[in-house]
Amino acid sequence: MTELALSGLNRLASSLPRLRSAWGAIVLVLAAIAVLDPGNMAWTIDFTVKALLSTLPYIIVAVLMIAALKATSAEHTIARVFEGREYRMIIMAALIGGLAPFCSCEVIPFVAGLIAAGAPLSAIMAFWLSSPLIDPPTLFITAGALGWNFAIAKAIFAVGIGLFGGFITAFMTRGGMLKSPAKPGSVADNCSCGPGIGSDKPVWKFWQEGGRISIFREQFLYNALFLLKWLTLAYLLEALLIHYVPAKLIGGLVGGEGVQPIVISALLGAPAYLNSYVAPPLVAGLMEQGMSAGAGMAFMIAGAVSCIPAVVGIYSLVRIPVLATYFLLGLIGSILSGLLFILII
Repeated sequence: MTELALSGLNRLASSLPRLRSAWGAIVLVLAAIAVLDPGNMAWTIDFTVKALLSTLPYIIVAVLMIAALKATSAEHTIARVFEGREYRMIIMAALIGGLAPFCSCEVIPFVAGLIAAGAPLSAIMAFWLSSPLIDPPTLFITAGALGWNFAIAKAIFAVGIGLFGGFITAFMTRGGMLKSPAKPGSVADNCSCGPGIGSDKPVWKFWQEGGRISIFREQFLYNALFLLKWLTLAYLLEALLIHYVPAKLIGGLVGGEGVQPIVISALLGAPAYLNSYVAPPLVAGLMEQGMSAGAGMAFMIAGAVSCIPAVVGIYSLVRIPVLATYFLLGLIGSILSGLLFILII
């Protein structure tokens, strides 16, 4: 009996890494429904599949854009933004941050390289804040889940938060704060999930080179699978929210008008990090249950700047005051975005 118990524990332990993946979570959720509420299984699967099919055109566009950017090496042009006058750099960094397809983790190698190159912290902060919030693929995914008004507003707010953070940081550094942002001996590539800064020129006709065609194909397949698994999980969780979470509960917490629901949503969104591909369907589900549009915007933006792996990587790179400034600017920016959103819709 003891041997059987140990064998079962060993199998469970060996399966934990798989369960921590998106596919493992999907299997776990479906298994739980099958055991605890089998009558809801058909509706849950139907909801998830229909939501995926409705988002499929946006997924295809997003995957093609990512693959093309990687195959052309277009991301290397970002380094040129950080040249010239400081205010010009802040503006360009915020704009380019909204176009670069990097999450809060993938942006760390750029932050490391820019600090090592001596770029102004204000421009780095502008890029660092705006980049995880929006990019062309995320724009399409958000539009598919929440509509173009929400997606375009989020893109505008992303650039706005970058500008806001960049100019505030410039004011702080001129006042003698945030000196020597990097930890001694730590300015290096602490996160291997993103490309480094280089001077390579983009090759727009990438299909003329066999190696770049291979990169395009690999990136297309990788990101197609990535989006498929995370959006499947996102829509599955949205179905659970709609079916099991009482609308009165969400409406009472983050529904209604005013500042309070937006502030609460931002504070809840920061620790509840979800990548930019998973967040839109979940926010759509929360809004169906009573979350206000402004609260949904604040929740999504606050969550995008608080990736736990990124925190670990950036903590080993910059001093604590710089990291705290980043999070505070992101939180304030998310609250302001939520307030502005309810004024313009």
